[in-house]
Amino acid sequence: MSAAAAPLCLLDTHVVLDWVLFDDPRCRVWADAVQQGALRWIHTAGMLDEALRVVHYPALARRHDPATSVARVRQCFASWSECRPVAPLQPALQCSDADDQMFVDLALQHGARWLLTRDHALLRLARPAAARGLRIVRPESDAPAAG
Repeated sequence: MSAAAAPLCLLDTHVVLDWVLFDDPRCRVWADAVQQGALRWIHTAGMLDEALRVVHYPALARRHDPATSVARVRQCFASWSECRPVAPLQPALQCSDADDQMFVDLALQHGARWLLTRDHALLRLARPAAARGLRIVRPESDAPAAG
């Protein structure tokens, strides 16, 4: 499969940080698929901004040097993700957390197959999203080859 034909996925902020900063084994199969070109990870500029902001939160800053974390997150996004626009349309699915709406909007507007998250507000949208072809799943509960 060519990289251009690979299905699209989104990683929410915590999944990205679990991969990049913590090398969480629950994210490894997805990270490998992205790095091998079997999946294309997409994001918006706002998603990158959010990830860069979160690395400064005290709970993370105590465990990782924020400057090093920022560099690692930037490098990961630059190497493995495609920045895509999202049109300001009426949302097809409304997330109860306004900060997470950008993930749903981007996924649906670009036809992503997966949105990886552990966020409860996003996971509550799994059933209606599935009817639109989007699987909202925890990274440990699904595999890129599925669906």
